[in-house]
Amino acid sequence: MLAKIESCSVLGMEAMSINVEVDISKGLPAFSIVGLPDTAIQESRERVRAGIANSEFEFPLKRITVNLAPADIRKEGPSFDLPIALGILSATKQLSSEKLSDYLFVGELSLTGKIRPVNGVLSMALCAREEKKKGLIVPKENAKEAALIKELEVIPVSSLREVVDYFSGKKEIVPMNEDFDEFFKSSLQYELDFSDIKGQEQAKRALEIAAAGGHNVLMIGPPGSGKTMLAKRMPSIMPNMTFEEAIDVTKIYSVAGALLSKQALVATRPFRSPHHTISTAGLVGGGQYPRPGEISLSHNGVLFLDEFPEFSRNALEVLRQPLEDGLVTISRASSTLTFPASFMLVAAMNPCRCGYLGDKVRECKCLPSHIRQYVGKISGPLLDRIDIQIEVPRLTKKELVQTLAGESSEKIRRRVQKARERQQVRAGKTNITCNAQMNPRIIKNHCKPSDAAQDFLENAIDKLGLSGRAYDKVLKVSKTIADLAGEEMIEIEHLAEALQYRSFDNITNYYS
Repeated sequence: MLAKIESCSVLGMEAMSINVEVDISKGLPAFSIVGLPDTAIQESRERVRAGIANSEFEFPLKRITVNLAPADIRKEGPSFDLPIALGILSATKQLSSEKLSDYLFVGELSLTGKIRPVNGVLSMALCAREEKKKGLIVPKENAKEAALIKELEVIPVSSLREVVDYFSGKKEIVPMNEDFDEFFKSSLQYELDFSDIKGQEQAKRALEIAAAGGHNVLMIGPPGSGKTMLAKRMPSIMPNMTFEEAIDVTKIYSVAGALLSKQALVATRPFRSPHHTISTAGLVGGGQYPRPGEISLSHNGVLFLDEFPEFSRNALEVLRQPLEDGLVTISRASSTLTFPASFMLVAAMNPCRCGYLGDKVRECKCLPSHIRQYVGKISGPLLDRIDIQIEVPRLTKKELVQTLAGESSEKIRRRVQKARERQQVRAGKTNITCNAQMNPRIIKNHCKPSDAAQDFLENAIDKLGLSGRAYDKVLKVSKTIADLAGEEMIEIEHLAEALQYRSFDNITNYYS
């Protein structure tokens, strides 16, 4: 007796179709699973046996062999419980197999026969559509997530008995159908707003430029100056995500198991703030079976690294390539996986170990050698990849007691959106969405200073000793400032402001 049920397995960010072949033959009772299953799949034997029995079906006391094909690809996770159980019921003629080939099946079984949610369902739904399946049978808790993929019949189920009754014609299940367009529009809201921030007008201006051009930012200032408060409100002034961007982000969160309960779609830009004790694998992703790390969970959003120099040197250095490429590649002996990592880095640090160097109220007690050691934890190449570096000083007494609300995030976001629209028109049919993504060829074509601005920039190169990468960054930031001003040509005032945000390039000498 042989049965075949189709399921899928997530490998990295993508899902691939897996054939679950179940053979039941005469012999001593045995239950084996082959095809490179991991421990969670091997343990499914006990869940499937109990789930079938407790759903009032007969579990065959024969030799059961389950093959997960193709056999040369590693499979993991409990999502094969449901297809294995259905394969056994189909092979023993307890379930008609006529309609099963039109669907993909995923789900974890409990010992009572209930079906529990699994990770990566959005990728699985995409796989089902690519395989031209009629529909996808998923746990009820995952149904809204799968329903994001249109042209696919998503059947939500809560138990093994319910699945059998549905395919036997004893029960009707209404396919999941949600109006995600309206949900998406209504979800584009942020709890935090820039109007809550007192003072810090220069820092707000720098963050507006960063949001408009997708530039990375480093904020330096004493404790309590508002660096974290500014960073947390950064997503609220960035352009709203498109539905396609939201799908990409949701896909990452689904694979990582980071979707909140009953959350079907990540509609707002992510904000991730890992602690400085995080490991390199936790930051970039990894593990025996690689999973997305914090930088991938920040895709299309903000990665905030507070206490920047306190992160390990290895963790900081692995940021360099993702900041350039927007991707992170993780290599293992069995496979090489690539995860998206197009994020905006916002970092914050104190000017010294005690935090009060240059403060007008409290005196710094650090030795010059300690200051150099502290700020020297950030390498030059990494600092080169941070477009905007700004000082966030202590608030004055007048700023602290002011009661007038500052400019709202919505008003700033409208200006940012207009600047982004100019950039996208200029980019044409390329994949570039903001100025920070421009390569040297595009910079040469579109970031042209006026004659006076060119002379000004050449003098700045001599005086500031800008590297080749820093030179490109200055031009990119200048172009963003020009876009915010609605001007096509880069002028002296745009360059001057951009250079002002590179004042900490040689940060060790500045503070020593």
